[in-house]
Amino acid sequence: MTGRGSYGVLRWLVTAHAVVIFVLPVLAGRYLVGDAGMLAGHRLAADVGTVVGLAQLVAAAVVWWRAGARWPLLASLPLVAGEAGQYAVGVSGALDLHVPLGVALAGYVTALALLVWRPFTATRRSRASATGSTRRSPVVVDRNDWR
Repeated sequence: MTGRGSYGVLRWLVTAHAVVIFVLPVLAGRYLVGDAGMLAGHRLAADVGTVVGLAQLVAAAVVWWRAGARWPLLASLPLVAGEAGQYAVGVSGALDLHVPLGVALAGYVTALALLVWRPFTATRRSRASATGSTRRSPVVVDRNDWR
């Protein structure tokens, strides 16, 4: 898989992660208004979000390895760590922490989704690397090149 292909996978995983994170408060709200079955749905969606978050980390690591773009991995780490904390706080029943952390995670994943859908920017070793230099030159690939 090329850098562009792995970046495309990352884009869709971040988008799926955002969708899951935005479904969670809907399910929780339904539970809070009396639909007891929605708690199981909320728990299932949290499990799905955890799996998607871990897959996002793997995809971000591949993007770093293949394309040289480190920022997706560095941006995904706090999201997945916050989500792990959110999961633990939710299981413990501490809604005073669970709700604001969920709002923060929703804002964070929104910003990450907006960033990841910008035109692909990777780094490629410049010709100077043949002489021992570690400088990297940016390579921008337009979205229209994704056919």
